[in-house]
Amino acid sequence: METRRNFLQKLAASAIVLPMAPVTESWAADAISHEPYDGPVLRVAMMGLGSYANRVADAMKSCVKAKIVGVVSGTPEKITDWQDRFGIPGKNCYTYENFDSLKSNPDIDAVYITTPNSLHRPYAVRVAAAGKHVISEKPMAVNAADGQLMIDACKKAGVKLLVGYRLHFEARTLEVVRMRQAGEFGKIRFFQGLSGFRIGDPTQWRLNKQLAGGGSMMDIGVYSINGARYMLGEDPIWVTAQETKTDPVKFKAGIDETIQFQLGFPSGAVASCLSTYNMNNLDRFFLTGEKGFAEMVPSTGYGPLKGKTHKGELTSPHITHQTQQMEQFAGILLEGKSAPIPVDGEEGLKDLKIIDAIYEAVKTGEKVMLKL
Repeated sequence: METRRNFLQKLAASAIVLPMAPVTESWAADAISHEPYDGPVLRVAMMGLGSYANRVADAMKSCVKAKIVGVVSGTPEKITDWQDRFGIPGKNCYTYENFDSLKSNPDIDAVYITTPNSLHRPYAVRVAAAGKHVISEKPMAVNAADGQLMIDACKKAGVKLLVGYRLHFEARTLEVVRMRQAGEFGKIRFFQGLSGFRIGDPTQWRLNKQLAGGGSMMDIGVYSINGARYMLGEDPIWVTAQETKTDPVKFKAGIDETIQFQLGFPSGAVASCLSTYNMNNLDRFFLTGEKGFAEMVPSTGYGPLKGKTHKGELTSPHITHQTQQMEQFAGILLEGKSAPIPVDGEEGLKDLKIIDAIYEAVKTGEKVMLKL
């Protein structure tokens, strides 16, 4: 197991490559300034104890600023397992029926929601009403209307809403953003995002419209949408999209198999992207401008990510994405720190508005204008 000292040394090393860029100043300073660390610790309850919750929790073993202290689950066996693995007291264990009583528990600061997509909004609203910060896995909700309800609920309750955009803290990604901000690529002309894999078990919740809200676009396609925005440093103003479905048995009505979509930006740059549940080996971002380029392959996996630019290979050290994310979330929620690329509810809402527009473009065959 990685020691605390080794983790801090790696964290510091990854920050060294980014200090000159305004977008990275706050996260870099935060990453290298705590040895030994004796500041506030973010106490997190995980909601929905599936595979990704386990990945986050295991990554948090290396955190010094965040800790798993509670769980919310509908499966008693999972609760018992997590209690044994993470030393969680019984008073911090909840079901979906009784977690509103979090309000009277001062030992939990935030709840990280990793349930199926359609449950993000109703559970986030209840968590906010209980006075706890909300961390939602992406996509933040199944549509923009639900996303706005989450934002409104958190504002009303005076708590913060964050979205699990782990790549917004990833060092190689941030180096490309720094280079773009510094003008090293020149005027950006084009972005390509390819996001996809062949999905397995046809009975899983990701292929259930009521739980997932859609198909590949609501899962893997979000990466290309969000990546286009932070790589180009702009929000799109129009979208066009086309759907291809080769297996209507596995990918039933409302579950998109493959969608190609195009985004137009105020600067004149364009993006061409693909989201699919039926093709492997698709995890690539490519950015080109008048002076240079950047390519990341893989661009969004759990890592290590790999990439190169016209100046050479991207070599920043790899840190487990979820460890880095939760360390930075602690700084945001407890110390008022800023993220290098936004991770708040408004950021999540922009992606949801684009997803809504993509589905509309698929349905109508028309270009859909965006106002984000």
